[in-house]
Amino acid sequence: MAEATEVRRAGPTTVRDVPADEFIKAFAAYLKKTGKITLPEKIDLMKTAPHKELAPYDADWYFTRAAAVARRVYLIQGLGVGHFRRVFGGRSNPKGSVAPEHFAKASGGVIRHTMKQLESLGLLEKVENTKGRRVTREGRRQMDLVARSIQVTPFNFLQE
Repeated sequence: MAEATEVRRAGPTTVRDVPADEFIKAFAAYLKKTGKITLPEKIDLMKTAPHKELAPYDADWYFTRAAAVARRVYLIQGLGVGHFRRVFGGRSNPKGSVAPEHFAKASGGVIRHTMKQLESLGLLEKVENTKGRRVTREGRRQMDLVARSIQVTPFNFLQE
């Protein structure tokens, strides 16, 4: 089978041009490497939502959540904590339960702290006259630099 070659677009690569999972992993590693994010106290005991039974198993879950929030705000300007509570929410009943499923929102405190940390880094800023946030010029530049570092091929499944 022929080997996949890299396809270059005419313009520069942005966050929109790379797969979401690869960008979130790369940007989470970038945020961890900078060392400027202060983690909340008792982060190893925090749950991400009331319907979760345990805290996340991944030790770097906070950086992954911050990268996911930053990417989503990059794509859709003006999002607030309420939007992310719905996005990161899930069903409230444990598997195997016979009770009907209900939707539960995620924890707002974790998301709020994440957004404040991204603001302190200069990646996000508050939007005037609303409760949402948008990406700053410096934040867009840093996120696009991380996106350019990701190698994108047209057929990622052929490389396995």
